Formats: sequence, structure tokens, C-alpha cells
Amino acid sequence: MKVIIVEDEFAASDNLSYLLTKINTDIEVIEILDTVKASVAYFAKPHDGVLVFMDIHLADGISFEIFDQVEINIPIVFTTAYDQYALKAFKVNSIDYLLKPIDKEELKDALDRFEAQNQQNGIDEQQMQSLLHLIQTKPTNFKQTFLVGVGDQFIPVKTADIAYFYIDTGVVKAVTVQERSYALDVKLEEVEEALDPTVFYRANRQFILRREAIVTIKLHFNSKLLVEVHPACSERIIVSKAKASDFKNWMGR
Repeated sequence: MKVIIVEDEFAASDNLSYLLTKINTDIEVIEILDTVKASVAYFAKPHDGVLVFMDIHLADGISFEIFDQVEINIPIVFTTAYDQYALKAFKVNSIDYLLKPIDKEELKDALDRFEAQNQQNGIDEQQMQSLLHLIQTKPTNFKQTFLVGVGDQFIPVKTADIAYFYIDTGVVKAVTVQERSYALDVKLEEVEEALDPTVFYRANRQFILRREAIVTIKLHFNSKLLVEVHPACSERIIVSKAKASDFKNWMGR
């Protein structure tokens, strides 16, 4: 089975590829696309894919913009942390909707559903109601506390007290509103998956910012954005041109 992944986070696409091949060794990921632009260009040409796994938030916009520009005539499984896009997903040929972090068993169920419908395009009313029930009843549990090591002990740090996370010389650190800094023994991608996306935003590969910590947003060269936070950070926080529009939309919610 030839599969296409549309995902702008390397760690997420790498993890999904790993899970897919663990579930079924016959699955081959033939393409990984990370932007709306790249996806439109790819799907505009003939390809061998039979199933798409598609994130909704991409580096240069929302993946639903792809369908405004090109037809994708193979089934799609959406993978995202954003419940509010569920109804839009049903308007295209989605066969399932998986919330991040992706659970292996739920991923297997999506593949089984794909096989069961014999690769027919679209979803019927029964599928739609089942997906609605799944999304409406599945709890979304975000991390409330991070356990951090300080000397020879561990202390709990509430997520509500954290202003931003960033990578400092290869180490992920959490900076609190009380201006304390703690080292975390996790990857920044793992932190991102554990956070409420309405509260925190992955500004770039180095920073995850809390909305309330953002003080000013300045225009930077080449349509980038320069973000200032409190507590102040010695590193410059730059939002790329590709993510600038999405970041401003997130801030304006």
C-alpha cells in the first residue's frame, strides 16, 4: 500500500511513518509533503498513492486550502490536535480523523476502515455520525504539570505557570512567569504534543510560546515576525514568512 504524508513537523511525520510500517510492513510511504504549496504541486500530477495522512496546520497555511486548488481523489485520514476542524474534514473525502498524539491502535483502526471500504472515495452518513461521536466524546487531555529535576530532587511545575519553552544548546528548557528556568528531559516535539494548541504556539524549531507571554510582535525583514516575550529572552524569536499569517490568526482568536 502506497501512502502519502502531508505534515510539516519532521518528528511527527517520522513517527507516523514508523507506526505505519510497524502495523503493516507492506505500507510504503512514497512522499512526505510539508506545505500547502508543495501538496498542490504534487497532487496536480499523476501519482501512485492510495491513501493520504494529512495534518491540518501546515507551515504555510491550513491544509483545506489544498482542496481549493487541486482535486485529491483518494481517501484521506486527517491527523491533528485541532478538534474544531472536524466538520470541514467531512466535506472532503476523509475516512477518519485522528487526534494527536496518534495512538497506534486508533491508527490501525483507520487502516482497517480504509481496507473495509475497498478504497471507495468519500464517506457516507453513517461514517460521518461515527466520526462526530468519536470526536465529541473523546477527551482531550493536555499536560497540567511537568516534573523537573532540580539537584537530587524532582519538583512539579504547573503548565499554567510556564511562559515559554525553548531549546538552549540542545536542552529543552521551560521558563516560568516567575522568571525561573528549568531543564526538561524531553524533546520539544514531545512538549508540543502535550500542550493545548489554543494556549501555546510552536513559533519555530526552537520556541513554543504561551499566548499571555507575548508582549509585542514586530515586522521583520522578508515578511518575518520578531516576537518579544515576558520574561525577556536573550535569543531572538523569529516567526518565518510561511508561518506569519497562521501565527497572527492564532493570536487573534
